[in-house]
Amino acid sequence: MMLRYLALALFSLLLTVPGLWTVPPLDRDEARYVQATKQMIETGDYGDIRFQETSRYKKPIGIYWLQAGAVTLSGQGEAAPIWIYRLVSVFSILLVVLSTYWAGSRLYGNRAGIIAALIIGGIWGAAFEGRVAKTDAMLLACAVIAQGALAQIYVGVRKQETVASGMPWLFWAAQAVGVLIKGPVTPFLAVTTAATLCIFDRDWRWLRQLKPLRGLLVALLLVSPWLVWITWESGGAFWQEALGKDILGKVARGQESHGAPPGYFALTYSLYFWPFGLLALGAGFMAMNGVRGDPRLRFCLAWYIPFWLAIELVPTKLPHYALPAYPALALLTGWAMALPADETVPLRNWQHWIWRLAAAGSIVVTIGLAGSVIGMPIYLNGWVSPLSFIAAGAVLLAGYLAFPRGKQLQAGRICLAALSAGLAYAFIFGQVLPSLTPIWLSSRIAVAFNEHKPRQDAVLASVRFHEPSLVFLAGTKTALTDIAGAARLLRADPSGAMALIPDEDESAFRATVGPGYRVEAMSKIAGINYSSGDRLALTLYRVVEQ
Repeated sequence: MMLRYLALALFSLLLTVPGLWTVPPLDRDEARYVQATKQMIETGDYGDIRFQETSRYKKPIGIYWLQAGAVTLSGQGEAAPIWIYRLVSVFSILLVVLSTYWAGSRLYGNRAGIIAALIIGGIWGAAFEGRVAKTDAMLLACAVIAQGALAQIYVGVRKQETVASGMPWLFWAAQAVGVLIKGPVTPFLAVTTAATLCIFDRDWRWLRQLKPLRGLLVALLLVSPWLVWITWESGGAFWQEALGKDILGKVARGQESHGAPPGYFALTYSLYFWPFGLLALGAGFMAMNGVRGDPRLRFCLAWYIPFWLAIELVPTKLPHYALPAYPALALLTGWAMALPADETVPLRNWQHWIWRLAAAGSIVVTIGLAGSVIGMPIYLNGWVSPLSFIAAGAVLLAGYLAFPRGKQLQAGRICLAALSAGLAYAFIFGQVLPSLTPIWLSSRIAVAFNEHKPRQDAVLASVRFHEPSLVFLAGTKTALTDIAGAARLLRADPSGAMALIPDEDESAFRATVGPGYRVEAMSKIAGINYSSGDRLALTLYRVVEQ
């Protein structure tokens, strides 16, 4: 048993570590999270959450504490590079893989558990979120642990088996951590799952095994100290921003240009569950056809379907919103692939048609991903990268191996498909993406600023390029301002300030600086702001008193 856990842990690390330190900070969520954590370390205030002088109360404190812990253990303090912050996500995906095996082996047996763990660790969503320093990887880990415990309670009661005494406490502890990571997502997932099962079974008595009163009290004891403190510290602003603006705002309307109609997650599924999306869809259909006779299948379907329907109805949509439900599909795939050939459940006619559409989507995503890996260096850099062909080859191989023959689920290729996907991720995140120099403007600006800044505590004023990653890389005091603000900062401290100005604003900037100062261009940086799609030509300036 221990060897299985060690092998899966190694597998998870192989799929998430390559590229951890080579991809610069990503705008805009990741950069905001790590900058807020960096400011906690700089100020020693680990209770409040701020990005520069602005409060950042959209999410609770949990991920910031975990990132701060990683930085503290590294011994590098506020100078820690981005990959230190990302270690929390690497560890989170490792927890996801191990917890999926734990839940799957207890529900369906060791073979099914291993297959499920390989699948959830090998999908694009886990590979991406495992390399980004934000909440979603740890949220996924909390969801798997909480739902795995809930599944064992439900199935144990339905089969009249003894439920391990620690399962309720594991469930409530994971709920508490999940709330500190991303608010109500993990409780909402548990509520939709439990409510669906109660309605389907017309029986809610199994919920008593959760020890709801004592468990809820334990969860509140874990969560409430920080909530009480931040309520007092912010004067109630935390609740206004976290609930009023973030959660209710997303439910009421599309926020931050992320609005989309229902059906969005059905379309993005083929990418975020790549390369195993088609296998999982077939397994889900098989489970639907056999759901009445097996409480294990009922649980996984109740885990996935209501949550998926709910997020489809929310106006604000991003692909990673569906991640907490994906382990249910991985578990169902493990179940289906571990079945003897004579026990497989045939698909119905309408399921065949959906399966065919999903097969086309899987092929499009595989070819599109391979083509993008080759095409991006050509488009952005103007040259062909040999490593892109290796990455594209690994993408095509993973897509081929994970594509089921006919509609029977194939068990023998899962490990090779996952390893091929891991090879693709290693080259995409470790080599191809870092080589796309034009899109990493913040990194290049920070390098130029550090080369030319007149003294160690120099401050950069950036006009129009206001990406959070620049603040993380160039320093917390970086001023995201306009031409007048940049000129004012340089006049106030000509020996310790520099300005980053778009080339089309050069004349206005020189005029605003005014007489008595000589404006000197130190470095030019051109590229693409991938957050907005704008092509930018920027120049780094300093002024000298005459």
